[in-house]
Amino acid sequence: METILAIGIGVLGGAGTWLLLRPRTYQVIIGLSLLSYAVNLFIFSMGRLRPGAPPILEKGVAGDPAAFADPLPQGLVLTAIVIGFAMTALFLVVLLTARGRTGSDHVDGLGD
Repeated sequence: METILAIGIGVLGGAGTWLLLRPRTYQVIIGLSLLSYAVNLFIFSMGRLRPGAPPILEKGVAGDPAAFADPLPQGLVLTAIVIGFAMTALFLVVLLTARGRTGSDHVDGLGD
């Protein structure tokens, strides 16, 4: 499972970086979203995967703090999702304004 997760993070990060360097604004938005998904998965994977662990813990393990999931990566991912959504909304507003003013959807403002 760790290998699949690492490959998924790498593919999302690579595709996001490639799309981020494209000249069209829509491709930049999609690349930014893919890159934020890769970062979210990376942060979430820092909470470690535990194979064979039950989803609901029994009362006997309640005293062991190592048996519980680490809440810090989950809180960081939740915060990153909210910030990513706000950043995407702001970027879409800037995209629509720039397209209305220049008549092109190129990042540098020059049409083809």
